[in-house]
Amino acid sequence: MPILTAPTDPRRLSRIVPLAVLAIVAILVLSVLTVLGANASRITLVPSTALQGASVRVDGSGFAGNSTGQLLFDGSATGMPAYQASSSGTFSVSFTVRANASNGTHTVAARRARNNKVVATAQLLVGQPTTPPSATTPPTATASSAATATAGAVTVLAAADVASCASSGDEATGALLGANAGTIVIPGDIAYESGTTTEFNNCFNPSWGPYKSRMKPAPGNHEYNTAGATGYFGYFGAAAGDPAKGYYAFDLGAWRLYSLNSNCAAIGGCGVGSAQEAWLRADLAANPRTCVAAYWHHPLFSSGEHGNSTASQALFNALYDFNADLVLVGHDHDYERFAPQTSTGVADSARGIRELVVGTGGRSHYAFTTLRANSEVRNGDTFGLLKLSLTATGYSWQFLPEAGKTFTDSGSTACH
Repeated sequence: MPILTAPTDPRRLSRIVPLAVLAIVAILVLSVLTVLGANASRITLVPSTALQGASVRVDGSGFAGNSTGQLLFDGSATGMPAYQASSSGTFSVSFTVRANASNGTHTVAARRARNNKVVATAQLLVGQPTTPPSATTPPTATASSAATATAGAVTVLAAADVASCASSGDEATGALLGANAGTIVIPGDIAYESGTTTEFNNCFNPSWGPYKSRMKPAPGNHEYNTAGATGYFGYFGAAAGDPAKGYYAFDLGAWRLYSLNSNCAAIGGCGVGSAQEAWLRADLAANPRTCVAAYWHHPLFSSGEHGNSTASQALFNALYDFNADLVLVGHDHDYERFAPQTSTGVADSARGIRELVVGTGGRSHYAFTTLRANSEVRNGDTFGLLKLSLTATGYSWQFLPEAGKTFTDSGSTACH
């Protein structure tokens, strides 16, 4: 039986061939665009060097609009966030470096949900400061060098949660200020209840005001009960820093000290990438010191009534990354000393920061509620001042109780 074939129509072929060519070209263009789009996807890590337990921000750009996916750490999604790009192809999410991450270089990747393909990677160095301070090892102390360090010591007196017209505790601590020389740091809640100009003048000034020229304050939440903390900034003037920021740094002896603002909502945030956190890292890098301390109001760690406040964790991380030594806080009206630790509460005798809660300025007393890890000493019934002696290589502390009370605490530690 003969095979039947359709007659070839030249006019039909003239229509089919161009369409086929166009289809092939379209497929090739789409493939090229897909490849280019994948190659254009990019993630940036801020910071690109971090320690275990630190927070790292991942900024993505060049992603497909509104696309979703998963971040990976060395190929694993455990503990890593998902991402969703905006219509412009950007996103910003954060993750915490794993506590068991080894020192060295690790890969952070963005995996696209649509096809489970990795479309962008970046390298994270774990285990070294972003801009290390001098690694020179301090010489072994000798009798003469110890004497020199002691001779060059400077004194700090610290207490927060100070004055109320309804309490006489600030008069008791004010008497200690008069009996002891030294720079006075105040980690917030200075004039109750709302930090008004009247409260600063009538409740704080009579007891602590005579020593105002020695003060380096930080604002508390009660100061911001008055809009813009205008009573606080008006009372302290230039000593309180820029009213739009409320944070600043200064040198004291061989130390660099940072007065920070933990009223995060009032200043645009305290987290990774915030103006304050970026300023802190930049200043730490530009002003390396063997010994560094900071103070602010809300404690990252506290066994007291208010408890832990994670709002300051990124600030604590920045200090840890640059080998800082000491943090002073208030908010809970008690005294509590913690062992050196990381920002996630892991004991670290080698590089950890010691936090001391010194909400003992005179307002009132709080009870302890939930005992936190690494808490070493606690007292909730004694007003007083923390007296620090800062030398070129370390610090010592002593709690000075109000008249008639016997609680005290003391010790010393070398700087990192």
